[in-house]
Amino acid sequence: MKKTVFITGSSSGIGKATALYFAAQGWQVIATMRNPDKETELSAVENIKLLPLDVLDPESIRSAVAEGIATFGKIDVLVNNAGYGAYGPLEVFDRESISRQFNTNVLGLLDVTQAITPHFRTNKAGVLINVSSMGGKFTFPFGALYHGTKFAVEGISESLAFEFATFGAKVKLIEPGATATDFAGRSFDFKNDESIAEYQPLMQTLLQMIQALDGGSVPPSHVAEKIFEAATDNSDRLRYPATPDAVAFLEKRATESDEVFITGIKKQLGL
Repeated sequence: MKKTVFITGSSSGIGKATALYFAAQGWQVIATMRNPDKETELSAVENIKLLPLDVLDPESIRSAVAEGIATFGKIDVLVNNAGYGAYGPLEVFDRESISRQFNTNVLGLLDVTQAITPHFRTNKAGVLINVSSMGGKFTFPFGALYHGTKFAVEGISESLAFEFATFGAKVKLIEPGATATDFAGRSFDFKNDESIAEYQPLMQTLLQMIQALDGGSVPPSHVAEKIFEAATDNSDRLRYPATPDAVAFLEKRATESDEVFITGIKKQLGL
C-alpha cells in the first residue's frame, strides 16, 4: 500500500520541493496551500492532490485533514512547513504583526498537529515532521519574533515526542539554514525605522552577514531529501540539521558555552 504525506505551505520553496520529492519516490502527496487554484507545477503531477489550507483558519485545517483522509484512507506523515520570518527591531512592530508571526509559525502548527493527532493515535503510527530552523537553537539580532517562534517549535516538538511515543508515532525536527528559496521575498516580513539611529550600524552589518550566508545556500530539494530521510529512517532521532551551515553552526552551539558562542557572533557583527 502506498504511503501518504500531508504537507503545509506547499506553494513554493521547501514545501513545493518536498511535495515533488515525495511524489518522485512514489508517495501519495497532499500538498496544501492557501490558493491551490494558482498552482500549476504540482497540479500536473498525477500522485499529488492539492487542497486549500490556511494555517490561520482552523476550519480550513480540519477540512483539509478530513478530505485527505477520506481520499487516501490514511496519512502516514505530516510535514508542518508553512511559516515566514519577521525581522527587525522589536519596538517597530505593531501588535498585529507580532500576533501574525506567532499565529502562523506556532499556533497554526499546533492546530494542524491537533487535527491529525487522533488519526495517528488510532493507527498507532505516524510521523510528525516540523520544519524548524537553525534559528530555533540560536539567534541573530532583530529576530526576536522569528527566533521566538522557532525556539517554540523546538520545545513543542521535543515534548510531543514523549506524547507520540505512547501510541507508536514519532516526532522529527528539520533545521535548515541558508536555503535558496523566496524566504527573503514573500516569506520575509522586514521592518526598520531608520530614524532610530542606534540600530542602523548593526542593521547594516546584519544584512551583509545574511547576504554572505545566502551565498552558501543550498537548493530546497536538499532540504526535501532530509525531510524524506526523517520520514523513512524509522529511528527515534529528533533533530536533523538540513544544510551545511546549519550543521556547522549547531555543532558549535552544542559544544560551546553561551558566553563563548554569543561572543563569537558579536565579534562577527562588530559588537
